[in-house]
Amino acid sequence: MHWPVILTAMITPFASDGSLSEERAQELAGWLVANGSDGLVVAGTTGESPTLSQEERMRLLKAARAGAGSAPVWMGCGTNSTTDTIANARDAEKWGADGILLVTPYYNRPPQEGLYQHFVQVANAVSCPVMIYNVPGRTGVSLAPETMARIIAECRNVQAVKESSGTLEAIWAMRENCPGLKVYAGDDALFYPSLAIGAQGIVSVAAHLVGPLMVRLAEAYQRGRVDEARALHQSLLPLVRELFSWPNPIPVKWAVNRLGFAAGPLRLPLVYPTDPNAFDRLDQLITALAVSPIKPR
Repeated sequence: MHWPVILTAMITPFASDGSLSEERAQELAGWLVANGSDGLVVAGTTGESPTLSQEERMRLLKAARAGAGSAPVWMGCGTNSTTDTIANARDAEKWGADGILLVTPYYNRPPQEGLYQHFVQVANAVSCPVMIYNVPGRTGVSLAPETMARIIAECRNVQAVKESSGTLEAIWAMRENCPGLKVYAGDDALFYPSLAIGAQGIVSVAAHLVGPLMVRLAEAYQRGRVDEARALHQSLLPLVRELFSWPNPIPVKWAVNRLGFAAGPLRLPLVYPTDPNAFDRLDQLITALAVSPIKPR
């Protein structure tokens, strides 16, 4: 399959009454692909997956699939129950996902052997490509590179990892211990540095707003114009910091609404800030970077 450089973890648009808006999901998917995204991840945590029913997940995937054209659409399927994760993975494959994203089981904090057995059982239940998502700051557990090496030795369809530990060392360790594995940075702040140490690309939140700039960055790096790539990366860092000034996806969904696309409300327990000035700095940076309005055709 084609391996993207910029995979966008897509927010989930809701109508004003909180219901899923398939029309807006299709429009947003198409706009993202037209504006820098090589592929999409739907029903991930940026897409408020814990609040989506199975029927909504199916409708969301089909809407995104219709909007994305030939770009790959991955689906978040991970939970902290192996049985439920297998069911989600089988459904996603049946519904037409190009691949599945599996977060490490959260809260129950399994040991490395438990993580190994969990991912092997889920991967063996499907034939589509699998990307494992390591985000210890959210889940309370970190997948060791040595455990990942055991998993990919057992499961040929485990082909990528989204490494969101927040350090270049973690990305490098996955690359060194797991030859052939596609390693994606999960932190927008590490996009350029991760490319420099051999990462495949980024699973991005910021690409909702600055996809074309991120494409320019990647192309500059790939063509050896490292000073240009570095300068572009540095220009994006203040915006990236503001996008994570509140728990994701609160700021980015606010920003998408601010840019003219009706992404709608968050679902509880997430809420927008009650302070009307909470995102003043984000608003200023959107203006300073001349971020384009989001206007699907």
